[in-house]
Amino acid sequence: MDLTSADAAEAIDRACREVGFFYVVGHGVDESLQERLESSSRAFFARPDDVKAEIAMARGGNAWRGWFPVGGELTSGVPDRKEGIYFGAEEPPGDLPLRGPNLFPDDDLREAVLGYLDAMTALGHRLASLVGIDPEITRDPTILFRIFHYPAGGDGGWGVGEHTDYGLLTILRQDPTSGLQVKSTSGWIDAPPIPGSFVVNIGDMLERMTGGTYRSTPHRVRNTSDVGRLSFPFFFDPSWDAVVPVPEGAAGAVERWDGEDVLSWEGTYGEYLLGKVAKVFPELATRLPPAAGR
Repeated sequence: MDLTSADAAEAIDRACREVGFFYVVGHGVDESLQERLESSSRAFFARPDDVKAEIAMARGGNAWRGWFPVGGELTSGVPDRKEGIYFGAEEPPGDLPLRGPNLFPDDDLREAVLGYLDAMTALGHRLASLVGIDPEITRDPTILFRIFHYPAGGDGGWGVGEHTDYGLLTILRQDPTSGLQVKSTSGWIDAPPIPGSFVVNIGDMLERMTGGTYRSTPHRVRNTSDVGRLSFPFFFDPSWDAVVPVPEGAAGAVERWDGEDVLSWEGTYGEYLLGKVAKVFPELATRLPPAAGR
């Protein structure tokens, strides 16, 4: 859908109710910035693992930033067939989990990532307004960004298995290689890349905020091509200390792929996020403070 259209909010509402995923164009994010980000990312992933390990996540401390190798991230306990770099809002060093400075391999990727974070944060606020999210929930949004590399075909394993995202909105840039699949009411469907667009999906907290009217839709990735695939998911989520409300009169738990009930869960978004991320990287979980729901 075109974000410059007068009926953009209505179209987004319809998509969130029916599927939970939609494409956006007219977003205003500079194409040359996106191309620079992709070029710098390809150059990084072409390096040997021992060179990439110079910014390994273990060096990021509690900020949980940096590179992980293929198989270093788990989905539902199963190693993913992908490697990637974790980023977030650039902040000074501190003791807060998932907050702090990023790790960059070079100035080119640094400048591309920081510029992209600024542009996507602005787009996140714009989309949140169109969705009707209470601005208080995102007064200081939790900003997380990943660059993933899915190796070529190989054994055909899942780059990332079935899962949902944790927060409000995920804004995804895909390279020209297909691989993303979305679970609809009729089964799994492909979500191929469309030039000039972003794919947007809703997360667990938006399902909670709408009492299940909007569903956090499961998705997965498998790269069956003979080239590596890059994806760039940007997560625009509630403020760390936000308590996301459930609307009065919500019917209660809705059936989910993972059997969890995001409507009855209690705590701040930061606690929810820590509990989820600790399952993705168990070896780093011991560095984090106790979190509700872990």
